[in-house]
Amino acid sequence: MNHLVIAPLLLPLLVGTLLLLSRRTLSLAARRSLNLAAILGQILLAIELLILVGDGTILTYHLGHWPAPWGIVLVADRLAVWMLLVTSLLAFFALLHAMQGTDRCSRHFHPLFQLQLFGLNGAFLTGDLFNLFVFFEILLLASYGLLVHGGGAARVRAGLHFVVINLVGSTLFLFAAGALYGLVGTLNLADLSLKIARLPPEDLGPAQVAALLLLAVFALKAALVPLHLWLPSAYASTSAPVAALFAIMTKVGAYALLRVETLVFGEQAGILTGFYAAWLLPLGLLTLVLGALGALAANELRRQVAYLVVVSVGLLLAAFGLGTADGIAAGLYYLVHTTLATAAFFLLADLITRERGWAADRLVPGPALPNAGRLGGLFFVTALLVAGLPPLSGFIGKFLVLRAALEEPVWPWMLGVVLFSGLLGIIALARSGSLLFFHVRSAGSGAPTQARPTQGLLGAALPTLGLLALCLALLIGSGPVLDLAQATAEQLLDPADYIQAVLKPIGIQVAPGEVWP
Repeated sequence: MNHLVIAPLLLPLLVGTLLLLSRRTLSLAARRSLNLAAILGQILLAIELLILVGDGTILTYHLGHWPAPWGIVLVADRLAVWMLLVTSLLAFFALLHAMQGTDRCSRHFHPLFQLQLFGLNGAFLTGDLFNLFVFFEILLLASYGLLVHGGGAARVRAGLHFVVINLVGSTLFLFAAGALYGLVGTLNLADLSLKIARLPPEDLGPAQVAALLLLAVFALKAALVPLHLWLPSAYASTSAPVAALFAIMTKVGAYALLRVETLVFGEQAGILTGFYAAWLLPLGLLTLVLGALGALAANELRRQVAYLVVVSVGLLLAAFGLGTADGIAAGLYYLVHTTLATAAFFLLADLITRERGWAADRLVPGPALPNAGRLGGLFFVTALLVAGLPPLSGFIGKFLVLRAALEEPVWPWMLGVVLFSGLLGIIALARSGSLLFFHVRSAGSGAPTQARPTQGLLGAALPTLGLLALCLALLIGSGPVLDLAQATAEQLLDPADYIQAVLKPIGIQVAPGEVWP
């Protein structure tokens, strides 16, 4: 066992617990420092784990030294560590933005922030379905507290919708897990991948029903059409740093779909091989179109960005739905880009809202922005990123997805839908930029035509600039990142090493590619 595997869980759990217990005794500055230090520690842990698994090694940690499939096992492979690193980097800049004042509204913000990271990291590292359900519930509890942080009728209403819909999803998850356990006698993903192929013909029907229930649960988490309607209101109503952190939340559902599709319904699954692929591609393309239409119809900037998150989910899952190494690798590259870019857009929307006075983030002519040049430049760059225009990382991500699709019979559909939705996105963002920066009017009754400038705009924009800098680094380092994404995709499509690493007796060392007898 490698004890470093459990560290990304222990660190946020312990720090979150400490912040909760000391919320009345520690000063705000101390809580901020402790939270920030914990996230920096998680970034370093993710980098160290990435170095360890970079050669294809799969690290496991068996809690209580109980062997799989009876005990709880944590698994760190390239995909899991990839998600850990993206999450910790995103959390760092979201917290920096929150430290500008959002975290003052409640003593519970900082412990909830760490518990949210605990749930996210656990979902990526867990090796069995039941504990994936447990970490989903931790995510639900922490995200609800963060979503309504600061209060307000709109946030409470969106939070209630969020909780009710996700509780329904949790119920379906329990039904699916119970059905699978009754059929094969295990919920360990590696063990499940072996036993699902041995099902007798009379059990294939119930197994497909259970698999479809899981698909519905993961699609709900990912905001895949038609289970996406909760997302725009929730993301548009909450505070900017929380919405930025939530940019990774939909990727948890996408991660779960990819993991189950390649591990449980991989080539070894017999008649159930590729069971999700037939659903992911058409639903992903439909999500692309409806998300782009929602962005075009949005009347608030934050709601528009929320619909752009839905658009990104559609393209991501369509890429995964291709079922090829190139498609998955393109999707993994695009996942990093879209998570960072949409998070930066949420933070930028908050800066614009502060400066627009009575107009806030509504897409109507409003007062002239005192810092229109700087904010307009940031908006232009961020819009280019999100729309996927050259020469930035969004363009590379879309190009890679389309190139992977050219090898498949569905390429005309993929090409047409991606280009059409991209055109709608460009029109929507161009309209928003025009209304925000070029159309000026007062609110009437002597209201000023120029809003009050934000003091220290450069400092306030640093978290946004940091996320945009990461997108630039993703562009400059596209070669190594794509190599890692390709290696990750190939490892996912050949799950033998994963299964072996999880199910071999504890203490047995097996090199990558070597078969344990």
